[in-house]
Amino acid sequence: MIDALVIMQARMSSTRLPGKVMANINGKPIIYWQLKRILKSKNNIELVVATSKDKSDDQLVEFLESEGIEVFRGSLNNVFSRYKNIVCNSEKEIIVRSTADCPFFMPDLLDRMLSFFIFNDVDYLSNTLIPTFPDGLDIEIFKASTLLGLDTKPMSASELEHVTYGIYSNPSRFKMENFPHFEDLSDLRWTLDHPEDLEFVTEIYNIFYGRELDFNFQDLIDLLAKNPDLKSKIPGNRRNEQLKNSEIRDNWS
Repeated sequence: MIDALVIMQARMSSTRLPGKVMANINGKPIIYWQLKRILKSKNNIELVVATSKDKSDDQLVEFLESEGIEVFRGSLNNVFSRYKNIVCNSEKEIIVRSTADCPFFMPDLLDRMLSFFIFNDVDYLSNTLIPTFPDGLDIEIFKASTLLGLDTKPMSASELEHVTYGIYSNPSRFKMENFPHFEDLSDLRWTLDHPEDLEFVTEIYNIFYGRELDFNFQDLIDLLAKNPDLKSKIPGNRRNEQLKNSEIRDNWS
């Protein structure tokens, strides 16, 4: 069993879909289902939600604390500082970054990636360096020392906001690996960023009512194969709208 610290960053002040993390789906905020799915991992997972001190996140924090979820509150825009504080106060050496816009988190994928990370002894592992998984199944795994070594020099605004940007933008400095799917499904959009995405996510969870924590990757693939019109109305090629890093990904092509 692998020890790992999963840090999910979440906030209520999303510019494209404010309050999305608390959107009600099957009687619970969507973040509830995502957090509970993370905890379905077969490994030894410590879970912390990293949010901000801004009053806009008070409702989110109140809900998380009522569910017994550990919360850290820090800077609204300096997300890196939130991660640094959490990592410095944890004994875990393996860190997993998750974001609250991945409503179909797959714990079996996390477990496979954790095993790959350990076996290959890398500084950083991601399934997004060369995207082959659906947008919204993003997982990043890195060593605590890798993250903490980033602020030994002045950090850019992008590095402070996007946390791991300083790692994967420096492939010569860190030992990195991409975790691929055997089939390129990167055109599928399973993320939560716009009202159209929320409609899709709600419909999927309605179909899996009673199985919200148990449906897996293949269940969802099979469902969509039988229902080709069941998809977000947002095109599937709009990954990372806040951070265009095609130049970085060119290093992995």
